[in-house]
Amino acid sequence: MEQEERKRYMSAENTTNTGAQEAENAEKYAVEVKNVTKIYRLYDKPIDRLKESLSVSHKEYHKDFYALSDLSFTVEKGQTVGIIGTNGSGKSTILKIITGVLTPTTGEVTVRGKISALLELGAGFNQDYTGYRKYLYERYYDGIYPKKGVDAKLPEILDFAEIGDFVYQPVKTYSSGMFVRLAFALAINVEPEILIVDEALSVGGM
Repeated sequence: MEQEERKRYMSAENTTNTGAQEAENAEKYAVEVKNVTKIYRLYDKPIDRLKESLSVSHKEYHKDFYALSDLSFTVEKGQTVGIIGTNGSGKSTILKIITGVLTPTTGEVTVRGKISALLELGAGFNQDYTGYRKYLYERYYDGIYPKKGVDAKLPEILDFAEIGDFVYQPVKTYSSGMFVRLAFALAINVEPEILIVDEALSVGGM
């Protein structure tokens, strides 16, 4: 009987400690990455993917490629962190997982705060759109800016981007520097608590 009481007491104590630790982490960390692994399946031929999915014997035709393997780290609130590594080391992969573009194969990512990101320059972008249409009003429709926030923030955004009336021209007329300056100006004017920048700022005249 005494032993059972001791077990219940220890269990309650552990639960209390766990809750206290989670509360402390929530107060301290903006980003927590715990044991994150990202695996891609690589196939020698496109038909191998179909053959694998139809295989009665569950024969595997792919090879596992580990973009990330059991990665853990934390970023404190107010901290600036740079991720350095060779090409193919998984830098962009972990940033996309943090922003929610990708999901990890295993592991857990906790993000606390409003997040804005500059990942791949020009990804999914219609070059015939003007900067005003694409970057400002699409953000209004996505709910990033309030109804009146689009035009209210325009002078501040253009002052930072330094592209003037080019904001009303098709993006295909922009230099790479103009493109990324406008994108960066918009990213920071969302007033994020967490700003993630990939290699986009390595181009142009930033």
